[in-house]
Amino acid sequence: MNIVFFAIILISFVTACWHQFTWIPAHGSTPPMAMLSKAIIESASSSVELAIGLIGVMALFLGLMKIAEEGGLLNILAGLIQPLMIRLFPDVPENHPAMGSMILNMAANVMGLGNVATPFGIKAMQELDELNPHPGTATDSMALFLAINTSSVTILPTGVIALRAAANSSDPAGILPTTLFATTCSTIVAILAAKLFARLFSKHKETVTNDTQESIQPDNTAKNDYPAPVIFPAWINIIAMSCLFSLIPITILFGKTISPWVIPCLVLFFLTFGVLKRVRIYEAFVEGAKEGFQVAVKIIPFLVAILVAVGMFRASGAMDIIIKVLGPYTQKLGLPADALPMALLRPLSGSGAYGILASIINNPAIGPDSYTGYLVSTLQGSTETTFYVIAVYFGAVQIKRIRYTLAAALTADVAGIAAAVVICSLLHG
Repeated sequence: MNIVFFAIILISFVTACWHQFTWIPAHGSTPPMAMLSKAIIESASSSVELAIGLIGVMALFLGLMKIAEEGGLLNILAGLIQPLMIRLFPDVPENHPAMGSMILNMAANVMGLGNVATPFGIKAMQELDELNPHPGTATDSMALFLAINTSSVTILPTGVIALRAAANSSDPAGILPTTLFATTCSTIVAILAAKLFARLFSKHKETVTNDTQESIQPDNTAKNDYPAPVIFPAWINIIAMSCLFSLIPITILFGKTISPWVIPCLVLFFLTFGVLKRVRIYEAFVEGAKEGFQVAVKIIPFLVAILVAVGMFRASGAMDIIIKVLGPYTQKLGLPADALPMALLRPLSGSGAYGILASIINNPAIGPDSYTGYLVSTLQGSTETTFYVIAVYFGAVQIKRIRYTLAAALTADVAGIAAAVVICSLLHG
C-alpha cells in the first residue's frame, strides 16, 4: 500500500505539472496546480465528514451483529455447514478443533462479520498447523481454507450497505443479490482452483502417514476457546444448503422487489432472535454499537489518505488519461474505467479499496445507485484483501512457503470480479 499510495500521489503531481506547463491562461480558467491544491484540501475535509456520517450506520449494524453473536447464531450456522466441511477437508479429522474454528470463521464471513472472522481464522490456522508434518510449509488444507476465506460467500455485506446508506442511496441493500451471486461464483472457483493446483503440485504434496496422524490426534479434553458447533440431523443440513443455493435465483429474479424490505426485516429478525435466546438485547446492542463507533473512527486516517490521493488523481487529469486510453476496451467488458482502480486495489488493500468505493459513490457524477456505483459496491463486498489475509494468517503460524495459495486466491478474485460485472450488467446495466 505504501508503493500504491506514493505512486498515485507522484503520478498526480507529475500530470498536474505537465498540464500546468502546457496550460494556456484564459478568462475564468483555473491553473491546474491550483485545482490540485484545492482538491487536496476538499478531499481531506470530505473524508472526515463521510466518516462522521458513517458512525451511526456502522453502530446500528454492529449492534445488531452483537445480538446475533451472543444469541449463538454463528454457532447455528456452523452446525449447518459442517457436513460440507468434512468433505472439503478430508485431511482434517472430524473431531479436530481446527474444523470447528474454520466453520465459525466461514460462518462469520457469511454474515459479513470480518472483525469476528479474523480471530477464528487465526485460531484455525494454528490448529491446522498441529496437523502439519512440515512446519513452515503450507498444507493443502491451509491453502484451501485461505482460498475460501478470501472469496467467502457473503449474505450480508454490512460495511458496504452502511457506506451506501451514508451516501444517500435510495436502496442501500440493493447489492445483496449481486454480492451473493458474485461471492458464490468466486467461492466455487476458489475450491476448484485449490483442488486443481493441489493436483498440479502433487509431487510436492505433503501427506500425513497413519502413524503421524495417531501421534497428532488432539486431546479432546483440552480447553477450546470456541464453542463446538450445533449438530443437526442430515435432513436439516440438506434443507439448509438447498435454501442457501436457492437464494441465488430468487435474489436475481426478485432482488429489486425484496431489497427495500431487507433492512427493516433484518432489524426485526435480529432483535426477535435475541429475545427468543434471552439475550439482553439492549445491552448487547449498545456494546456492539460501541465497536461500530470505534471502527468508524479508526477508518478516518485511511479515508483521509486514500481520498486525498484519489482526489489528486482526478484533479490532476491522470484519471481522465486512463479513461481515454483504457475506457473503450474495458467498457466493452462491462468494467467502466472509473471502476478499474477499485478492481485492481481491492486484493491489495481493504482500506484503500474502501476509500475508493467511498469516493466513487459520493461522486455526484456517479452516485451509489448508478451501474458503476452498484458494480464497485459489489466488488467491495465480493472480493477480499487477499495479500492481507495471507500475510496475517500465515504469519500467525510462521508459514514461509505458501505454495499455490496466492495463485488459488487470485484466481478466485478474478472470478469474483467477472461475476460482479455479469450480474450487475444483468440487473443494473
